[in-house]
Amino acid sequence: MAPVTEHQGSFLSRISRRNQIVSMDVNHDQELKELEDFQKHVAHRFTELLSPSEESDPILSIQWLRKLLDAFMSCETEFQSVLTANPAQISKPLVPETLDRIVKALDICTAVVNGVDSVRQSQRLAEIAVTALKQHPLSDGTVRRAKRALTSLLAALNADNKNSGGSGRRATEQSSSFGRGGGGGGGCVSRNWSASKQIQAMTANLVLPRGGEAPPMFIMSSVMIMVMWTLVAAVPCQASNGLTVHLPLPRHQVWASAAAGIQERIGEELKRKEKRCGGGGGGLMEEMQRMERIGLKLMEFADGFRFDGEEEVKAEVEEMEEICRKMEDGLEGLQRQVREVFHRLVKSRSEILEAIEHCNI
Repeated sequence: MAPVTEHQGSFLSRISRRNQIVSMDVNHDQELKELEDFQKHVAHRFTELLSPSEESDPILSIQWLRKLLDAFMSCETEFQSVLTANPAQISKPLVPETLDRIVKALDICTAVVNGVDSVRQSQRLAEIAVTALKQHPLSDGTVRRAKRALTSLLAALNADNKNSGGSGRRATEQSSSFGRGGGGGGGCVSRNWSASKQIQAMTANLVLPRGGEAPPMFIMSSVMIMVMWTLVAAVPCQASNGLTVHLPLPRHQVWASAAAGIQERIGEELKRKEKRCGGGGGGLMEEMQRMERIGLKLMEFADGFRFDGEEEVKAEVEEMEEICRKMEDGLEGLQRQVREVFHRLVKSRSEILEAIEHCNI
């Protein structure tokens, strides 16, 4: 074989460099395509949650919250697919704060699981009142029983947020450490822990990087914060006052538009509650709000009870019974999904760390 001349070597070198440039262009185009597909996926899932229809579940209802968690898990899966296909999509400056936000999200999952237990307690009280008020004919005794249950129910629904969501489980030691002992958000948070402060800490320093396009890690962090904020707004959690914070969602970007719309809708509900109750805390679950409204009507009836007056509140008793049925059917599934999100976040954090290690970022 003839030796390679200097001219041939220079030519081969130019070919190699050109191939490298072409390869870089192809990889860059592939990265842009993956990012665009991910953005479209996020936009589609949240648009489904925002778009109203006669068949759709009301925002902040139990079934809507379950759909929200489904959307989050779907986006999280797509996010991991992007990182697996191209670990270079990991944005080094965003890594430390992203990992810290995941830890804070784990604590919120724990608080929400406990908060669902407190909603179950309200459901039990409402069921006692319904059972009493369905008696025919009504008597002073059954009405007193209903009134006791309604008094406890309304007190629970309006409890100071810093005392809610614990279901008697508050402890002095934090134990949401990555599914320890089966974990999954079934432990406790510390006595001084605050859901609203966790949300505020998660939004700190979350700024869209320069250059216009949001990298996948920024998008997923934003989606995670929005979902955690929504859960804390819906479910009574420890110290959830002060949720009327601004979530830094860049509405002008396609992936964030629907999520920002959902945030605005929930923000309006928080402001209304703040005016009505003097606090901007959680407990905005649609079924809980209906339960409170009907509970007040039934309490008014019990206060002025007279014989043969049960027909006056027949519709309210039936509606309260329907709410209890929806809670019975949906709360367990919601709690299970929050635990699944907990474990998925633990896995996501590990995968990010593993990708960093392999890529030596």
